[in-house]
Amino acid sequence: MTTLLWGVLPYVVITLLVAGLIWRHRYDKYGWTSRSSQLYESRLLNVASPAFHYGILFVLAGHVVGLFVPQSWTSGLGVSEHTYHLFSLYGGTAAGVLTVAGIALLVYRRRTRSPVFRATTRNDKLMYLVLVAAIVMGMVAKLTHTSGDGYDYRDSIAPWTRSLFTLSPDIDRMSGVPVLYQVHAVIGMVLIALVPYTRLVHMFSAPVQYLFRPYVVYRSRDPRQLGPRPERRGWESTPR
Repeated sequence: MTTLLWGVLPYVVITLLVAGLIWRHRYDKYGWTSRSSQLYESRLLNVASPAFHYGILFVLAGHVVGLFVPQSWTSGLGVSEHTYHLFSLYGGTAAGVLTVAGIALLVYRRRTRSPVFRATTRNDKLMYLVLVAAIVMGMVAKLTHTSGDGYDYRDSIAPWTRSLFTLSPDIDRMSGVPVLYQVHAVIGMVLIALVPYTRLVHMFSAPVQYLFRPYVVYRSRDPRQLGPRPERRGWESTPR
């Protein structure tokens, strides 16, 4: 079971992720979208969507730092393990609460606004279920192990995660990991595998280039052209 969970399942997930993205891009380009329902209701969406997206961005950033930045790097910058633990605990909890609050509002909106509810598919319901389970389980695991400097996942889960990219998974690192963290990791892998097949796929087409686009130059009109156009008799020429 240990080999299956930590040595085989991650590569199954990566295969499903890559194959799903290729399939979706090739055969479902027009379905590569979040299927926005803003047309049906916008008041709740204007609150819930930013809360969810900002929260999940902070959650993802915390996971990237925790899993892919070695402890020796943060120690070299003068960040002690206790300081890192406090930042991870309070920052991660705040990001998780913000994300869950956003999801709760989104689910409430879908359930109470009939046009939005009718546009909700079984795929959406499964996505919400796995997403909420992953975030809540991560928060529970973190808050359960808060004594002292908490559980040092950077000495177990993080090395195992990085070893996956060298094609030599260090499954022994996961043998002593608390059960709650193991469950969180498994649900997280299921969520990653589902991404290409749900509306979450739109994260791979985020308009990042918008941040680097050139400025739009607005030119003022000639004062002589302001005011109503003079009336002219007859037909006007059509610009070509």
